[in-house]
Amino acid sequence: MAIWFIFALMTGTAVTAVLWPLSRRPIAKAADPDTQFYREQLAEIDRDVERGLLSPAEAEAARAEAARRLLRVGSVAQSLSDVMDEPALRRRRAVSAIALSTIPLLALAVYGAYGSPHLPGQPLAARLQSDQQGFDFAAAVMRIESHLAQNPDDGRGWEVIAPVYLSGGRIEDAVRAYGNVLRLLGENPTRLANYGQTLVTAADGVVPAEARAAFERALALEASNPKALFFMAQAAEQDGDRERARSYYAAILSSSPADAPWVKLVRGELARLGGETAVAAMASLPANEQQAAIKSMVEGLAERLDANGGTAEEWARLVRSYTVLGDRDKASASLGKARVALARDQEALGRLDAIAHELAINEAGPAQ
Repeated sequence: MAIWFIFALMTGTAVTAVLWPLSRRPIAKAADPDTQFYREQLAEIDRDVERGLLSPAEAEAARAEAARRLLRVGSVAQSLSDVMDEPALRRRRAVSAIALSTIPLLALAVYGAYGSPHLPGQPLAARLQSDQQGFDFAAAVMRIESHLAQNPDDGRGWEVIAPVYLSGGRIEDAVRAYGNVLRLLGENPTRLANYGQTLVTAADGVVPAEARAAFERALALEASNPKALFFMAQAAEQDGDRERARSYYAAILSSSPADAPWVKLVRGELARLGGETAVAAMASLPANEQQAAIKSMVEGLAERLDANGGTAEEWARLVRSYTVLGDRDKASASLGKARVALARDQEALGRLDAIAHELAINEAGPAQ
């Protein structure tokens, strides 16, 4: 009951604040024209005396006549005002009293008829769930697009809508959106990899030159970026370089957690390329032993290449493996050894240049 009393008090206060001025007499009225005329006439008599147009006796007689007329006019005006104002004042007070008493009662009656005072409150969680169920995804996309049309330099907005375009099959829009993200927010491994993936999708699965460049820049910033490594493996397969593709897939497995969602896919790709034995053996080991096994495999490859030499692809795999393991000094040293071992093979040196550019390293030392 206390809440109803508070509501009634608040309603009464609000109505009183609005109607109170109507119950009061006007504080000031405009001057009556006749009264003003006789006041000006009195002032004119004084001016005529000063100018010598009237004698003192004439002036006194004129003042007396004007004063009598002024008193008579003022009395009539006041009487008329009282007669006219009093009924209006009574009407305003009556209206105020009726409004003060009926508006709260009317509001209460309407709420009782159409409201639901006995329904329980709805918790915040339930309201949020209801809002999500009624969420209009298309309308949200339209609002973002409208915002971007007015604010085309909002990089965050483009970054929000780009994956929406990609998942919705609007590939050209996704390419444009990711391009705007890179232009406005700058390059990082994730943005570059996403941009490259969108270009691959636009090319129906083929890895075009622009996408390769994006993946290479992503790997230069983060050598273990799984998405960039995966699509570079796809590009190597398209070039017929299965060994290089295997090295990319192996690099993904060596740098990914065992429960990463892409591990199963990468293992399948590696098995398809003939690396299923090593993958199966490594998959059966605990996570810490897997890392030790990977390092052992890399060191074994390094020893073999030091002793017997190898192809450009093998040296590239060694360099990439060291980079993924975070040992860029050994990666640089291995790249130098590879250049010495393959000094007479210009094609092999070109591949080494490509891997050095991709990983941003050279034989002189760590990344510049």
